Amino acid sequence: MRTSKQSHHLRVSIPQQHLEVFKGKNSNDQKKPLAIYRISSSQFGLGTEEGSFCTPLGRFMIEKKIGDGAPERMIFKARKPTGIIATLGGEEDHVLTRILWLSGLETENSNTYERYIYIHGTNQENLLGSPASHGCIRLGNAAMIELFNLVQEGDLVEIIA
Repeated sequence: MRTSKQSHHLRVSIPQQHLEVFKGKNSNDQKKPLAIYRISSSQFGLGTEEGSFCTPLGRFMIEKKIGDGAPERMIFKARKPTGIIATLGGEEDHVLTRILWLSGLETENSNTYERYIYIHGTNQENLLGSPASHGCIRLGNAAMIELFNLVQEGDLVEIIA
């Protein structure tokens, strides 16, 4: 496991479809969140099985930050910028703007990194606030840039039902 000074703790609420950012190692270090963002979790529900397209629950760590400096709405394929700026809307589930690649810290979610579960920007900002993703946690693109600039590799993420 990466050893890093943790600057923030993220808590994703599946029922409320939002992500809260707290200063410190866990959400108990600070009563009031620094920021709250609307999200979309998986339209296929919760789970950890490979190929399920479900959002996993539990404790995670930001393993890698990808996309620093990329333009807003840049499409990423296989975690690499394509040079294409997405328009908002459409049916395809694009990975846009920035990527926070998660790794699971518990036995139940230990396959999260290999499942390519991210927090990332989306072209379907109109669906934020409702389950619509293919397993990842989606944010609006401006919010994704703001969050990316707040957190660092090694910060904790908690996804709760």
